[in-house]
Amino acid sequence: MAVGIKVGSITDEIGDGAFLHAFYSTVSGRLERQWGQRFPSLMQLYNGSLPSEEASAALTELADISRELSALPPDEVIWDLEDRTKMPPWGSAIAADITNLSNYFVTSTGRDLIGVLREALEASRDEQKIAEIVRY
Repeated sequence: MAVGIKVGSITDEIGDGAFLHAFYSTVSGRLERQWGQRFPSLMQLYNGSLPSEEASAALTELADISRELSALPPDEVIWDLEDRTKMPPWGSAIAADITNLSNYFVTSTGRDLIGVLREALEASRDEQKIAEIVRY
């Protein structure tokens, strides 16, 4: 099932739910000791929604995540935090322009996931609307 991030009447497609889970698994498994310890606002979004009042904090966390993931090679991806034996459906066959984990996650529409999340969180903050992960 596909998922997206919705703010107001605008929904940006992310892709398969397992793909979004892989992003959050990688963040938690590589950058935190436990889920939500360092990045509570952004990790709250994964649970379904984030109030607009938390968007600024989530943007700060996302900037830290992007910077820290840029220091990790693509083979450090965690596809499923609960089952680390799971691999991406494409295995290790990735595009040559994917050089680290900050640019590893590309949505089903070809956009950088971190950029899509940033845009949605900025809209949430500026428009004072909730950000939601939606299935469709």
